[in-house]
Amino acid sequence: MNSSFSCQVTKHYMHNHARVTQINTPHGEIMTPAFMPVGTRAYVNHMLPHELAEAGSQIILGGNTYHMLCAPGLEVIQALGGMHKMMAWQGPMLTDSGGFQVFSLSKNSKICTIKENGAHFKHPLSGQVMHLTPQLSIEAQKIIGADIIMAFDECTAENGDRPAKIAAMERTHRWLKISKEIHDKNRNSAYGLPQALFGIIQGGSDRALREISTEFILSMDLDGVAIGGESIGFDMAKTQEIIGWIRPALPDHQVRYTMGVGANPQDLIDVVAEGIDIFDCVAPTRNARHGTLYCGKIEPVGNWIQFTPLAEKGRVLIKKAIYAKDENPIMDDCACYTCHNYSRGSLHHLFKTNSTVYSHLACIHNIHVMHDVCSAMRKLILT
Repeated sequence: MNSSFSCQVTKHYMHNHARVTQINTPHGEIMTPAFMPVGTRAYVNHMLPHELAEAGSQIILGGNTYHMLCAPGLEVIQALGGMHKMMAWQGPMLTDSGGFQVFSLSKNSKICTIKENGAHFKHPLSGQVMHLTPQLSIEAQKIIGADIIMAFDECTAENGDRPAKIAAMERTHRWLKISKEIHDKNRNSAYGLPQALFGIIQGGSDRALREISTEFILSMDLDGVAIGGESIGFDMAKTQEIIGWIRPALPDHQVRYTMGVGANPQDLIDVVAEGIDIFDCVAPTRNARHGTLYCGKIEPVGNWIQFTPLAEKGRVLIKKAIYAKDENPIMDDCACYTCHNYSRGSLHHLFKTNSTVYSHLACIHNIHVMHDVCSAMRKLILT
């Protein structure tokens, strides 16, 4: 295990499977539950590092491996001192392996094909064929320099038959072995800092396959486990069910990460109740840019909490004409910069005029809400 990376459970919640953990990394400490804003192309859309920190970000997902290979390329990243320096972010960082992009691109065989040794895809700019293998993925993530790196995997599609899900799972397991072999040769980044390696549980919505995959991932003695697949985060009822299948096998000392969870604030509450520690999603900033602003109240329900909608489905659709003269903030009790300084009417005007200022203010709000939800859960668990 990585001597500079650790996870200790601070407290288990007595009423469900939620927990608070302390994760130590070379770039600082994380108290979970913790949401990770996503900086796919080496930046979080419309948010500066100090704004991320002010909103409550403890860790970000920075620099997707596939996109970093495409642009600016590993040589440039290394010359600039790695992703932390590129992004001007000094806190903990996780990066992904490129496996999800391989999955999404492989829907068009002219762009990407998955083989036993990896994926072959056309560079979106040059048209040259690139070969993304477990070896290259790990080597690239060492140049990216994140504190937490992911083993190369094949995301499991939900519409495939069982043999296809088995094949994806088995490739993921083989690729994990290779990923760990490469990582174990030098557990440090290209900049001399220790990195933690997580494996990814696949198997789709097949309970037997999920349990098989969990057993294999845990046998590899990793720093953390992720739960992946197309259904995770997309179908929240199924996501919770899958976590319930595998949670009894998960050890306390390993970080638990659901990939792509966080389209809505309530999603975080639901997976934390099932025992999850960290999660990421592009939706909060994407929703914000397209005019969807989270609007709800964090309040107790029984022994837990919920994000009670204060607008339709817990979202203000700011483009609607009803907000043109609305003097209220997005949320009355929100402490974010946007809610303290701008009305719904002001934001409506900025959105309708396609102002980049709107996107900036909207992203600040949505990310702040996600972190407020995590803070409320930590406080309740520790009470």
